Amino acid sequence: MKVKGFTLMEVMIVVAIVGILAAIALPSYNQYVIRGKIPEATTNLAAKRVQMEQFFQDNRTYASAPPCTDDGVSRYFTFSCSVAGSATAFTLQAAGSGTMAGFTYTINQSGAKATGAVPSGWTLPSPNDCWVTNKGGSC
Repeated sequence: MKVKGFTLMEVMIVVAIVGILAAIALPSYNQYVIRGKIPEATTNLAAKRVQMEQFFQDNRTYASAPPCTDDGVSRYFTFSCSVAGSATAFTLQAAGSGTMAGFTYTINQSGAKATGAVPSGWTLPSPNDCWVTNKGGSC
């Protein structure tokens, strides 16, 4: 009589292998998903900076510029801006929310980019003159 099927040992080995693969793959996949959401902030900041410059060309001031308000186009970032007292300078900011909480990116009227904050496990670039896009602090 020939018995067909798997032994308990064979099943346990397969479960162990699947567990090891999952332990390696899931963190890598999560980092991949986070890196895929960062362009939402950087692209919108660049577009809002262009809108601010267009507003300044028309009005000779950044005060009460429409791009300063959050237009609700982002799922993972909240956008805001601050206009300096002279109304000739601004800083746009994208603050992460939900799964992107902890990330903060900024850009100002001269185009200077900076990463204000990153979640734990991520590294800020040195010097902080770019938007960090990788866990190791590279831009």
